[in-house]
Amino acid sequence: MVSNEKKINNLFLYFLIFFSILVFLIIIVGGLTRLTDSGLSITEWELIKGILPPLNNNSWEIYFDQYKKIPQYKLLNFDMTLNEFKIIFYWEYLHRILARLIGLFFIIPLFFFYISKRIKKKYISICFIIFGLIVLQGIVGWYMVQSGLTQDITVSHYRLSIHLSIAIIIISSIFWLIKNILLNTNKLFFKLTINNLPFQIFILLIFIQIIIGAFVSGLDAGKIYQTWPMMGSNYLPDDLVSKKITSVLEFDNHSLVQFYHRNLAYLITLYVIFLGIFIYKKKIANLYLSLKILIFFLLLQIILGILTLITGLNIYLASMHQITSVLLVLSALNLYYYRAK
Repeated sequence: MVSNEKKINNLFLYFLIFFSILVFLIIIVGGLTRLTDSGLSITEWELIKGILPPLNNNSWEIYFDQYKKIPQYKLLNFDMTLNEFKIIFYWEYLHRILARLIGLFFIIPLFFFYISKRIKKKYISICFIIFGLIVLQGIVGWYMVQSGLTQDITVSHYRLSIHLSIAIIIISSIFWLIKNILLNTNKLFFKLTINNLPFQIFILLIFIQIIIGAFVSGLDAGKIYQTWPMMGSNYLPDDLVSKKITSVLEFDNHSLVQFYHRNLAYLITLYVIFLGIFIYKKKIANLYLSLKILIFFLLLQIILGILTLITGLNIYLASMHQITSVLLVLSALNLYYYRAK
């Protein structure tokens, strides 16, 4: 018979896996909310009141009137009908409901595992840190929405990138914890060694690429230079030629942000090639499968990125591009995990 302690440990593992699926789901929904320009459709926090959607026409009119007050409606969606508003409303509503469920489905089971005193303290401590990140994510989410309610027709791309970055950190932390539990190890992500450093640098590059990708999304920078491999007729964007060298770090510039996103993708690809050569030259056999998985998601991500661009930002391709970015992060973490010392 399986002991009660074993059952609780298995339950804790299932809890983490289920929660990681929820986080993955909200990243998908959040991406679609952004791609459909739905994120500003609900203009108030409404932590408790907003649990239920509008239940009658009068309630719908109230929400629609609130939306009509912001720049996005006045400058972009001034001809929107109530039925069209309902579509973008439900995307943001679904996003917020998932956020509430994630908070509840994490803290309630976590409290149970904490009082049971049968889960390792270090695991519980990590989970409480993750819960702190969840709370921070909610605060940053509202902070992000506020940036689009007064002057701009969209949210700040800087705040958007912070919001996405926290989500990536959360799902990455859970993934690493699950690996430690499954393999009964205690590997530390931030431990600096000669073995770890090349893989840590690689993950950092992917993380930076995701941030720049958020800049591209937030600025709608993919709507210009929808050609590949050239940006128009040149490798460099045309408007970059006339700029001073000191201005090349302007992350508000649509052309530059897209240029950085493209070229960091090339750098990451080269880095994977060198990693692959190193792994096979050193005959590190336990990394072969993880490397193949990583290469698969990297190639898929590149193809989706190119197709998203040249098809004029097809929403389904753009969503798959974002989903694959998360899978690429996790596959990179998986490779690093089996190398970490």
